[in-house]
Amino acid sequence: MESSINPWASSDQSVDIERLYTEFGIERMDAVVDELPELPYFMKRGIVFGHRDYGRITKAIVNHDPFHVLTGFMPSGHPHLGHLMVMKEVVWHVQQGGNGYICVADREAHAVRNLTWEQCQKYGDEYLSCLFALGYDGETYLQSQNRVVQDLAFEASTKVNFSEMSAIYGFTPETDIGHALSVLTQVSDILYPQVDDEPAPTVVPAGLDQDPHVRLTRGVAHKLRMFTVEDRDTHISIRSKEAPVEAMDAVQKAFKGSKRYEGHIDITGVPHEIVSKTVRAIEQANGGYGFVTPSATYHRFMPGLTGGKMSSSVPESIIGFYEDDKVVNKKIMSALTGGRMTLQEQKELGGEADKCPVYLLNLFHMVTDDAELAEVHRRCKAGELMCGQCKKDTAARVLAFLGEFREKMAAASDVLASRS
Repeated sequence: MESSINPWASSDQSVDIERLYTEFGIERMDAVVDELPELPYFMKRGIVFGHRDYGRITKAIVNHDPFHVLTGFMPSGHPHLGHLMVMKEVVWHVQQGGNGYICVADREAHAVRNLTWEQCQKYGDEYLSCLFALGYDGETYLQSQNRVVQDLAFEASTKVNFSEMSAIYGFTPETDIGHALSVLTQVSDILYPQVDDEPAPTVVPAGLDQDPHVRLTRGVAHKLRMFTVEDRDTHISIRSKEAPVEAMDAVQKAFKGSKRYEGHIDITGVPHEIVSKTVRAIEQANGGYGFVTPSATYHRFMPGLTGGKMSSSVPESIIGFYEDDKVVNKKIMSALTGGRMTLQEQKELGGEADKCPVYLLNLFHMVTDDAELAEVHRRCKAGELMCGQCKKDTAARVLAFLGEFREKMAAASDVLASRS
């Protein structure tokens, strides 16, 4: 069951979202976003459908508290429209006050896809150009050039065994060690903002295929803590996880009236949030990390133009940011649709918009006005909008978007040069 979600699959992974809720512990977004002052369209439309522990992020946004947002891109090819959603999520979280971190996962691309380091650099710059074109303002780094990430990956490796890797990722005795190391580097990437800046809630916007990395990291973050802080209703219990005596002494000293037992300290009359913050500071002062368990959001995959996952391994399925307009137009006009077998059936029965890659292209990115999108959906379902016309309209929107976006990407090359 664990290995049914594969972070490296290039083909479609048909995942039952209801199963993700019931068996994998992913939660629905509805309950945790009600307090946000304004919802982005990708949350309102259900494109971002689930989360792990996103309530921490909602609270940080509402209270203007520090939080981090991190995601990574494996530079195994040119960026395309399938990558745009996670980029938009990162930029939106930065705009809400988050500290942005973008990882170019060149070690993963080198280990898993056998790309040269030069290719990784080239493709990585293209991904960063896209992010800067969207207005991203934050930190960026290459895994291969970040010594802190590499050292943190080594620390993470002391808390993970190969049996756990096999259970989560389906690794076998034939899996090369470089692949396993790339996973530990991903764990380190997710935790890195809390080392580079400060321990704080951290959200990882991702496609649902990346959930194995998130689950592993959440476990490692817990294992790397010196203490757990548990709310027992009547009191707060701080429980040692092989914490040094000096750290236990510091915790007891920090809370007057606390009661110390074998392996734990109980505190009354102090809010859980204050206790947690104080204990984290004590961990850091004694050589620990004090990690806040990271959170994640998950978005649905935008289907490829040929159906299935939008993937570079199926060129006809993607719309690349660097492709010629004529190629883009031809791909859209040749795309699979949710239309009926004949024109007459289309008029009588209407199209199946929710299964149509062309309509979903509009839902994900090309029609930002909800009323306009609803009208496209209504006309399709009513048999008023034929597939040929819908494709022409969509192609015009895509080409207009790409024209403007490419100009912004070209301007972003100056930003990249200044960071080199």
